Parts: sequence; structure tokens; C-alpha cells
Amino acid sequence: MTATTTVVPAIANDHAATKPAGVFVQALRLTRTRIGLLISVLLVAVALFGPLVAPFGSTEYVETPNLRHVKGTLLGTDYFGQDVVSRFLFGGRPILFLAVCATVLGVGLGSLFGMAAAYFRGRIDEAMMRTLDIFLAFPQVLLSLIVIAMFDPSKKVVILTVGLSTVPRVARIVRGAALGVVERDFIGAAEAIGESRLRVLFSEILPNVSSTILVEANLRLTYSIGLIAGLGFLGFTPELNSANWGLMIYENQAAITTQPWGVVLPTAAIAFMTIGTGLISDGLSRVVAGVDRAKADV
Repeated sequence: MTATTTVVPAIANDHAATKPAGVFVQALRLTRTRIGLLISVLLVAVALFGPLVAPFGSTEYVETPNLRHVKGTLLGTDYFGQDVVSRFLFGGRPILFLAVCATVLGVGLGSLFGMAAAYFRGRIDEAMMRTLDIFLAFPQVLLSLIVIAMFDPSKKVVILTVGLSTVPRVARIVRGAALGVVERDFIGAAEAIGESRLRVLFSEILPNVSSTILVEANLRLTYSIGLIAGLGFLGFTPELNSANWGLMIYENQAAITTQPWGVVLPTAAIAFMTIGTGLISDGLSRVVAGVDRAKADV
């Protein structure tokens, strides 16, 4: 009787924790998650609302290029005589928009492929995984550069390239999480009562791997931010001279000794953004791993 009263609540708590909301709430108890969330929220606020408070336009000429002290500016001018702070405030929104869109695309398709491979198994699983392994053989940044170099680096091309290059990585993780789900009795029961395979995928398997997808989505957002900023540094941006943190580093690197702020500000923002999202991902993954260990013990 005593054993029953101690085990049942543990199972109920674990079931609640496997839901994305439950995982996130438990992750917020960790200091690393709270720090990461604070950093991310601050930088997202800068990216979204920065253009509203920028003292100058994103491409407005202010004064002689590469001056650290210019009247009316806080940190001087950049390589083209534009206000560094204004360019910085305008430069976060494009990276954030492209990274979020690419992450949604990559995680959505990757999760679908991963669940399908685990559920159908056999030749379908083998064919899907081996095909994705071919793309995994190429470094993500190299694959992105090849595709973008073949076409104009428009917003659609950047989103598709970065998003599709994350699909194989997400698919492998979700497949691994779904393999344990498809063997459980409720999947067989759903098939026995005549539920379609599509319904089984989205109504039975998806809710049980949603916490893993949440962790993977946050992690892939981190990589997408870094990759898109890196592409901007290499000059692959949808618009030339657009306000973009990655492009700002490329444009102002030659004058870093005389006017470092054009490089320091965007570099620090990209670094802290990836640190913030990375800390959130680490907190979420620790909670998911802890729940999985608790289930195994029970």
C-alpha cells in the first residue's frame, strides 16, 4: 500500500512534466534558464523595438566615416558615416526574423520526417535516414554557402537554405525519441480502433515527443542565429548596406582599431543572443533528461 501511494504521484508528475508547458515551468527553476531567458528577452526587445527609438535612420548619413566622437551620436559613425547606434538598433530585427522563420521550417519538417521514420520503420525508415545522412555529411555552413551562391541571397533563399539544412539533424533526434513511443500499447490500441496513420502521428506520437521538439527548436534557433549572422558577415544578405549585425561586422572590420564600436556592438549582441538561447536549451534538456531517468527508474 505504501509503495502504491509513492509511485502513482511520481508517474503523474512525470506525465505533466513531459508536456512543453510543464518542461518550461520546471526549467525556469534552474538559474541557467532564468539567466538565458533574461538575456534573450532583452536582446529580442532591442531587435523588435530598437528601430522605434533609433536617433537616425538605418542608412542616414551623419558625418565623416569612422569617427568615435560625433556631436549628436553616442558612439560615433561607421565606415559609411552612419550612426553606429542607429545601425545597431536596426540590425537585430532582420537576423531574428530570418532565424525564427528558418527554425520553424527546419524543426517542423524535421519533426515530421523523424516521427514518420520511427512509425513506419522498415524500408521507409531506412530510405529516409540514409537520404538525410547524405546531407549530414556536408557542414551546415558549407551547404548554405553553396546554395546561396547559386541564387540571389533573398530572404526566401536564406530561410529555405538555413531551414532545410537543419532538417536532418532535427529528424534524427525526433526519430530517436519517437522510437520508444511507437512501441507502447496505446499506439497499437489507436490502430486497432481504426485511427488513420496520419492521426496516429499527430494525435498520439506528436504529444509524446513535444518536449524533445521544444528542446531541439531552441537549440536550432541558437544555431540559426549564428549561421545567419555568419552569412551576413560574408556578405550574403538580402539587401546591400542593410542594417544587419553580421554585415556590420564585415563592413567595419577594417577600421576596428580606430572605431571599434561598429564591430564590438553587433559581435557582443550575437554572442549574448546565442548564449541566452543556449542556456535556455541547456535548462530544458536537463529537465527532459531528468524526467526520462525518472521514468526509467519507475
